[in-house]
Amino acid sequence: MTFEGGKSGDAVKDAVLADSAERMRAVNAVIAGTAPEGVLGHYNTGKALEAAASWVGEFEKAGATVTGKVRYYDREVTLDGKKAATLSFCADESHGYSKDTETGKVSKTPVSKNSYVFYNSRLERNDAGTWQTTQIVSTRGAGQCQP
Repeated sequence: MTFEGGKSGDAVKDAVLADSAERMRAVNAVIAGTAPEGVLGHYNTGKALEAAASWVGEFEKAGATVTGKVRYYDREVTLDGKKAATLSFCADESHGYSKDTETGKVSKTPVSKNSYVFYNSRLERNDAGTWQTTQIVSTRGAGQCQP
């Protein structure tokens, strides 16, 4: 996982970017079986936690994990006071794949407009100082993320 634009020059925005990146890493680590499912609650709460758990569950039901490379770019933070922010970003999943956990077979799909995803999220800083994602909406095939 590659995250572009991790430094904005503003310490609060940079913390939002860092914790959002850790959120994405945590979800994929749980899917890959390299982190306990409880880590989802560190970076997610509310509807975002429900969505992350559901996403992990889809992979578990399918007997799949993740492999390959995903690039996150055009990450933009807007602060809403001292404890809330919105973050939008794009993901290039053209080299990210699912892999059957039993056979090890990788499902490579052809690159298409749906290989690019736009995310819009809301984050809130908890009492421990972690910027937790509270809501996240994704749009596969979004025009603003196309190469």
